Amino acid sequence: MTKSFRVAVLPGDGIGPEVVREAVDLLGRLGELTGLSCHIEEGIFGGAAYEQTGDPLPEETLRLCREADAVLMGAVGGPKWEHLPREKRPETGLLRLRKSLDLYANLRPAVVFESMLKASTLKSEVAEGVDLLVVRELTGGIYFGEKACTRTAEGERASDQLVYHDWEIERIVRKAFELAMLRRKKLTSVDKANVLESSRLWRRVVERLSADYPEVDVEHMLVDNCAMQLVYRPRQFDVIVTENMFGDILSDEAAMLTGSIGMLPSASLGKGRFGLYEPVHGSAPDIAGKGVANPIATILSMAMMLKYSFGCAKEAELVEKAVERALQEGARTADIAGEGEPVLGTRGMAEKIRMHLERLAAEQG
Repeated sequence: MTKSFRVAVLPGDGIGPEVVREAVDLLGRLGELTGLSCHIEEGIFGGAAYEQTGDPLPEETLRLCREADAVLMGAVGGPKWEHLPREKRPETGLLRLRKSLDLYANLRPAVVFESMLKASTLKSEVAEGVDLLVVRELTGGIYFGEKACTRTAEGERASDQLVYHDWEIERIVRKAFELAMLRRKKLTSVDKANVLESSRLWRRVVERLSADYPEVDVEHMLVDNCAMQLVYRPRQFDVIVTENMFGDILSDEAAMLTGSIGMLPSASLGKGRFGLYEPVHGSAPDIAGKGVANPIATILSMAMMLKYSFGCAKEAELVEKAVERALQEGARTADIAGEGEPVLGTRGMAEKIRMHLERLAAEQG
C-alpha cells in the first residue's frame, strides 16, 4: 500500500532554497525507489516573505503548514533585515510559526560519524562514538516572556521575563523520557537550580515524572557544568533535556562536536505526529547562490521527518545510511573538507548521497 503525505516546503532565505531543493529532490527519488508518495506545496517565509508581503509569516503560509502532515524548512534571516522592527524580522516569524503550531519540543541530534572524526575540533579519542540528542523546550521561557526597555535618569533599562508553568515543563520532560526509552535509557536534565526559581520548578517536575520511567537513569546537571562536560566527556550523554535558552546554546555547542554545524538536523514537534524540520545552521548569506553550501543537515532533517511525522523508519534509515556511506567514501563540502581533500559543491554532495541511496535500495531488493 502506497504511503502518501503532504509536505509544506518553506525554502527560506540565503542558502535555504539551495539546500532545501536538494532534500526535496532526494525525497522524490526515495519515493520512486520505495513507493512513498509526498505531495509538495511550497510557501514563502522569512525575509523572502517580508519582501513580498511585508510579513515574515503570511497567513497563507501558516494555513499551508496547518494543512500539511509536516513542514520542511530552510534557514531564515540575515543582515539585510536586521534594521526592521522586531515584529517584522524573519526570526520573529519563526518564533510565531513555532508558537502558532504549538511545536514545543525541539530535537537536535549530534552524531559523530567515524569518517568525520578528523573534522571535529576535539581530539579523536574524545569525539569518537558521540551520539546524543538535545531536547529543547521551544515555546516558553525567556524568549517568549514579557519584554521592556525604558529610559530613566540613569540611562536605559531593559528586561526579559523568564516564565514557565509546570505543565509546559511536564510535556517537554515527558517527551524526553519517551525518547530516552527508545535510546540508551539515560536522561540528563539541565538547569540552573542553584540560582533560578524557574529551574527549581523544572527540577521538581523532572523528579516527579521520573517515577513513571523507572528504567531511565536520570541525572541533574547545572548548565555551566553541562557546557564544560560537552567538550570534556561528550560520550557520557544520551538525551539532554533543558529549557529554551539553555537548549539554544547547548545544541549549537553540541553541533560543533560533529565538525560542522552544516551537518546537524533538527525537528520541532508538538502533539501527535506533526512536525517542522529544519537544519540547525543559519542562512549564510555570504555563500548564498554560490552552490557551495552543505546540504547534509537539511537532508538529515528530511530523514527525521520520515521517522517522526510519517512513521517511515526504514526509509529514514536508508537516507541516513546513504549520507554515512557518502562521507565514508570521502565526499566533502568545503565546510568539512580537510587540507588537500577534494571539495564538492551543494549539488555534487547531494548527487553522491543519491547514488548511495539507489545502491542501498537495490541491496535491500
